[in-house]
Amino acid sequence: MAQDIRELFKNDQIKHEEMPKNHQNRFLEKLDVAMPEKQAATFGWLKIAASIVVLLGVSFGAYKLIESPIKGSTPAVVSTKTIETKSLGDISPGLKIVEDYYLASINLELAKMTYTPETKELFDGYLNQLNELDKAYQKLSLELTESGPSELTVNALIDNLKLRLNLLYRLRAQLKTFNTSDGLVEEVSQSI
Repeated sequence: MAQDIRELFKNDQIKHEEMPKNHQNRFLEKLDVAMPEKQAATFGWLKIAASIVVLLGVSFGAYKLIESPIKGSTPAVVSTKTIETKSLGDISPGLKIVEDYYLASINLELAKMTYTPETKELFDGYLNQLNELDKAYQKLSLELTESGPSELTVNALIDNLKLRLNLLYRLRAQLKTFNTSDGLVEEVSQSI
């Protein structure tokens, strides 16, 4: 009973029937019953919501990856939290001259110093005191930044610089005395 469709068209045995009236309307009604538009709209919103959730998840993951590098690896960018502190030079040009004078004098005195293994202990003791004074100077600079310039803070900063310079003068004098006393001991031992 199976007939080849090509044979049917050749012989024109197919009757040309027209579709019944309202066939298209009935088809669309059945289609609406089977697949209502509300269902399609709901799935559309679900797809959009799912896309947004995935996009947010990927963005958050990338942010966390950039923010904190993987343990064991070296970070690409090291963030250091430093506070810009004000110095005496930020307050007035006259104070900048004073600060520069003392800092240059301190650095010059430190550059002139030479120590030997015999004077290392004395030298290290003075350096520890200088480090303590430097820490105090940093605290005063922070106070100057946070609370603004005041006469007490400015005077304390200048006094700190003076104290450091005087400390270096005393160190130089003690080293000189130590070296001359060693020289005398050597001269005495050579003359005997």
